[in-house]
Amino acid sequence: MFLSFLITPWALLALPIFYYVLPYIRNWSIQDVPGPFLAKFSNLWVMYECRRCRRYLTVHKLHQKHGKLVRITPNHVSIADPDAIPVVYGHGTGFLKSEYYDAFVSIRRGLFNTRDREEHTRKRKTVSHTFSAKSIGQFEQYIHGNLELLAKQWDRMSKEADGGFYKFDALHWFNYVAFDVIGDLAFGAPFGMLEKGQDIAEVQLKPDAPPTTAPAIEVLNRRGEVSNALGCMPWLKPYAQYFPDPFFSKGIEAVQNLAGIAIARVNTRLEQAEKGTIDRVDLLARLMEGKDENGNKLGREELTAEALTQLIAGSDTTSNTSCALLFHCLMHPDVVKKLQTELDDALPELDVPSFDQVKDLPYLQNVIQETLRIHSTSSQGLPRVVPPGPGVDLAGRHFPQGTVLSVPSYVMHHSKEIWGEDADEFRPERWDKVTDRQKSAFIPFSYGPRACVGRNVAEMELALIVSIVFRRYEFELYQDYLETREGFLRKPLGLQVGMRKRKA
Repeated sequence: MFLSFLITPWALLALPIFYYVLPYIRNWSIQDVPGPFLAKFSNLWVMYECRRCRRYLTVHKLHQKHGKLVRITPNHVSIADPDAIPVVYGHGTGFLKSEYYDAFVSIRRGLFNTRDREEHTRKRKTVSHTFSAKSIGQFEQYIHGNLELLAKQWDRMSKEADGGFYKFDALHWFNYVAFDVIGDLAFGAPFGMLEKGQDIAEVQLKPDAPPTTAPAIEVLNRRGEVSNALGCMPWLKPYAQYFPDPFFSKGIEAVQNLAGIAIARVNTRLEQAEKGTIDRVDLLARLMEGKDENGNKLGREELTAEALTQLIAGSDTTSNTSCALLFHCLMHPDVVKKLQTELDDALPELDVPSFDQVKDLPYLQNVIQETLRIHSTSSQGLPRVVPPGPGVDLAGRHFPQGTVLSVPSYVMHHSKEIWGEDADEFRPERWDKVTDRQKSAFIPFSYGPRACVGRNVAEMELALIVSIVFRRYEFELYQDYLETREGFLRKPLGLQVGMRKRKA
């Protein structure tokens, strides 16, 4: 009788009911957690928000409405509580990355998207020496070279304005400098974007395929958006290229092109290594030297995957933050005046400074920290799975094993309970007297053993970019709102400014 039911039209009607109702029943322990009605039955609700590139803002509004706990899928709860951060992301708690990260795998799993704990530990040991204090000091020369080229280009543009302000989109140039710096660090040579003033990079889809070109910045943006959406239902990834929505088909093409950029660069570098012509100490050289506890080096695919991770992590984040910082400073002329006064006192010349000259400037660090807070480049909560066992108690309730939890950084960084009534205001001075609770809620580079391994390089690059930009140039702002769009990261869409060189 049951078999006859399965082959009747009634079975086709029943399938959707089972598909959506079973997750609701299975996650009975969190049924009373507030959230959108559709989120109780399917991941489609949060996928739709990701497709609209606004998930972080929607989740923020839901927390404002419902409080600390919001259910965003049948088994995923967003927790807006800084006390949850060390539990969900900390060392030794046993939480694992969720299936969300499967959508970010292209060449093979790297440090970012590896979900297996032992494999992640092996990769981190192999990669972490790349970011040692000694290595980072050797990387500064490559950052310098690209910032000198940025200054040369902006000086030319300023001269063209003949004493006035040269009008342009500053975001483009922050993209160019960030990509060329990470190209120099991760692949042995810049992409040439600063020199050309253009978004272009060589692509090689397979090691033996002929090289072509692609707009790397556009490719990276599309890749982040589609991967973030497919992360909600990663089993759809093999079929996404056939979806009628070009968001998905073009996004999958971008994933392939971005991997092709890494393949082309790593192949060139390995050929140089075979010929013995490498005389640089950079990220790729360090990755090629890295060994795990058994003395094994990274294979070609694994090396390429890690280099791709550095390209993704080291470009978009820096350019987005630099752009947001310039906007928020120009919206507050008193901040610009105070920052330039500090830089003028510390840097008598207009040249690109050394990191030693600027790393301890207090107001510069305040401005960078406040930008990382107010803009929150990584805005959403990174999902982790409660490990097998008795479960965990957080924010006043119990979550059983298998539940997915996350702490949304944008919500943490804009909480009025934590930062005060002026939480939505850009005020660098708040960092002069930051509280312990505020420190614990500040997670721009995530937290724990799976936090950003390149944080020290990012902080060096940001300090040098901000220093040369504000010490050497003055600006006019031609917009009063910074429009952003969220993929995996939250990125500005443009920044129209006028620029001219300051007098020494």
